[in-house]
Amino acid sequence: MKTTLWRSSVSTSLTIESIGRRLRLVMHLPMTEPVLDEPVVTTPLPPEVEFIGYAEDCLLVGHIRLDATRLTDLLNDHDEYLLVDVQVQRLADAGAFEVRDVAVGRDELLMVHAVGPRGERGRRLRTRQHPLAMQIGPYHVRGYLHSLPGSDPVSSFRHRKPMVPLTEAWIEYDQGTVRQRRRVATLVVNRHQVDWIAEALDDEVEMPDLPLHSEKGPLFKDFTGHILGGPTADRRR
Repeated sequence: MKTTLWRSSVSTSLTIESIGRRLRLVMHLPMTEPVLDEPVVTTPLPPEVEFIGYAEDCLLVGHIRLDATRLTDLLNDHDEYLLVDVQVQRLADAGAFEVRDVAVGRDELLMVHAVGPRGERGRRLRTRQHPLAMQIGPYHVRGYLHSLPGSDPVSSFRHRKPMVPLTEAWIEYDQGTVRQRRRVATLVVNRHQVDWIAEALDDEVEMPDLPLHSEKGPLFKDFTGHILGGPTADRRR
């Protein structure tokens, strides 16, 4: 995949390239100046979506170009991703800092909070929801896996592509001295990083007292999560 955007008749061009299974941005100057009386052709870049990645020791909150139908597809199609306007939130001391861009490999991500489109409705299969519980590094996760009726959910999970989506999921972990729980509509987990997985019960997965993360508004403020013992707002209806 290669897309080029001409910013002006004498400016550099911005290219998004897929090199093997890696995404990257390339800035380069044109060899010659374009003829001024020729129209400038602009090819739109893929849409930019919010990205919340969970690593072993931090959270990565930023944006990524979505060059696939769904974020789950992008995560499975590439081994490395370029994030921009990133805030790194450390787990050890709850500190944070910002970076303009960072390349992160799939093997460095334990989970990703999925945002954006769900994919084409016509390509969806009839599935059954299976409640699962799992431990992924410092994160305890519960959510629903969608698999074919009659299939074993744990076996289905283990035989899928590396990044597997769970719906109606919640995450529990320590950040500094605070125990946090966060509920998200869809969580994509890296099955290669799972420490253990087991079937659960519906009432163990459903957490109606936790606020459901909103996909609207400022990204960082929307994803501060629910701190146990703190005020509860925007409860799920």
